[in-house]
Amino acid sequence: MNSSNRLKTFFLLVGDIIALYAALFVTLALRYGTGLYEQFVDVHAFPFTIIFVLWIIIFYIAGLYDLRRLRNNLEFIKTLALSLIINAVLAVTLFYLISSFGITPKTNLFIFIVIFAVIELYWRRLFNRIATFGEAPNKMVVIGNGPIALEIKETIRQNPQLGYEITAEVTEEAAYASPESLEGIAVENGANLILVPRHLKHESRLTTALYKMFGKGIVVNDLTNFYETIIRKVPLSDLEESWFLENIESGGTFYDPLKNAWEFIFALLLFVVLLPLEVLIALLTVLTSWGPVIYRQVRVGKNGHEFTLYKFRTMRMDAEANGAQWSGKNDLRVTAFGKFLRASHLDELPQLLNIIKGELSFVGPRPERPEFVRSLKNQVPYYEVRLLVKPGVTGWAQINHHKDTTVEDVAEKLKYDIYYLKYRAPVLDAAIVIKTLKSFFINPE
Repeated sequence: MNSSNRLKTFFLLVGDIIALYAALFVTLALRYGTGLYEQFVDVHAFPFTIIFVLWIIIFYIAGLYDLRRLRNNLEFIKTLALSLIINAVLAVTLFYLISSFGITPKTNLFIFIVIFAVIELYWRRLFNRIATFGEAPNKMVVIGNGPIALEIKETIRQNPQLGYEITAEVTEEAAYASPESLEGIAVENGANLILVPRHLKHESRLTTALYKMFGKGIVVNDLTNFYETIIRKVPLSDLEESWFLENIESGGTFYDPLKNAWEFIFALLLFVVLLPLEVLIALLTVLTSWGPVIYRQVRVGKNGHEFTLYKFRTMRMDAEANGAQWSGKNDLRVTAFGKFLRASHLDELPQLLNIIKGELSFVGPRPERPEFVRSLKNQVPYYEVRLLVKPGVTGWAQINHHKDTTVEDVAEKLKYDIYYLKYRAPVLDAAIVIKTLKSFFINPE
């Protein structure tokens, strides 16, 4: 994220905070009139501040601080409305569960929610309009006519709120034939950023021309790095073996051992705490369909080592009578109770045992079956790279792309998996876990 977009996100967050406290102030003014200061500072400020922090977190989980999603369309309105409903339920629950708040507002809370919803809707629509229109601070010249350049151009055109504008496009052939003309094109179009295919940066004639522009304050970036920054995945078409040696070979050297330790502790605690729920699910599985409670399936883990994955069974016993196959959205093999388990992701609770055993991680690439891995290695370039880390219950690819149903889906998700391998760190893992919660109430599969 560039500095301009960071500033936009910060401004958006500050606006939400102001809207929250403004709605609270208006509510108390309508209800009390005199004694407003005491009601605001002494009674309502502390408990509502705690509620506000949680509301902001829910907004983040829902993607309301992701600039790529901030448009005044039906999808945005639905996301905002559903987030407000969830936050309202959360506020009611906390006020009535936490007696130390000292208040259990009914009328006040209802009035506050209505006022905030109106203020937030108008504020967000105004912000989206401002972020979308106006002169972009980053004017770009894009060199290239390959798939990476085309996807970047389409992303920029569809997301003006990101703060980029393509002012000129140059083919690779034209750039190579006349590199001295690039500076004139950039200056003529007022560009402060030029994107170049990685392989062209090593051409001596082009390097000289690019260096001159760099010396005049025009930022030179390669298409692949910009693609990763904006689209948050790694383009397969621009990769070669040396790229992996430079970017992934030593990635996570210090983080991975720490991650393994805290995941073991947290998974063990979570398994014990949720044991009553796990027993209840086991009983309901037995009562609603014939077969074993736990479904065991061989999956491929780190460095290609196979392990047995545990899940609560959600399919009929004869589900794989015709061999292994991908599970679709409306798979007829799924039982009625299994549909509920899948929608709520409760079928994955036994995977805590896999995490405790060190076979699985909370965050990582999706663990696939051996027969799929053997086939996909021959169909998708660099597919085996995703096996360099432990697979995960959730992951960067899982939250950014739908389930695999075709080889094309696998290739697309691999772009996200490689991005995760390159950038894996505590902050990214935390973001993935938080955004995974979105599937429980915003967009369940």
